[in-house]
Amino acid sequence: MRKINEIFYSIQGEGYFAGTPSVFLRFSGCNLRCSFCDTSHDDGEMMDDDEIIRQVSAFPARRIVLTGGEPSLWIDEPFIARLKAAGFFVCIETNGTCPLPPGIDWITCSPKEGARVVLDAMDEVKVVFIGQDVERYHYDTAAHHFLQPCSGRNTEETLAYVMRHPHWRLSLQLHKLIGVR
Repeated sequence: MRKINEIFYSIQGEGYFAGTPSVFLRFSGCNLRCSFCDTSHDDGEMMDDDEIIRQVSAFPARRIVLTGGEPSLWIDEPFIARLKAAGFFVCIETNGTCPLPPGIDWITCSPKEGARVVLDAMDEVKVVFIGQDVERYHYDTAAHHFLQPCSGRNTEETLAYVMRHPHWRLSLQLHKLIGVR
C-alpha cells in the first residue's frame, strides 16, 4: 500500500520536460518540511499497486512523474517495474535525501537547504531559489541545472542570477502561468 495524495493528468510545468503531457502521481508525506511546499501531507489515500496502475493507465500519456511530498519514501523496484511494464517512461522529482530504486528513466533532484543529497546520479537539478548559495547544487552528475523562482515571488531576482551565471537555466512554473493544474 502506498499513500497517494492525488493522481492527475496535465503538462509538466517545470524543468527539462516543461510543456510535455504527463501523468502525475503525487505521494503524501515527506522527510523534510519546506515552507514553500505545495502538498498537504496529511491528505491522501492508501492505494494498492493494482489500483494505482489502473488509474494512471487511464490517461493517454505514457510519461509519469512521481512527485510529492517525497516519492522515494513510497517506491521500490517492483513498483517501478510495474510502471515500466504498463508502458511508462518513469520520471521522479525528489529532494535527493533517500536512495532510489533502479529502473527510473529520469531523475530530477530538487535539493533543499540544509538537507544532504545522497544520489550519485541525476538527470537534472531544479533548485527553488530563495537567495541561497546555489553553486553547491551544481552537481557534475547532472546534465541540466535549473533555478526556479519561489512561487513566482522572486522571478526578477532569479532571472538576474541566471543571467550572471549562465550554467543555470530559468525554470518557471509554466502550469501556474497558464492556469492549469
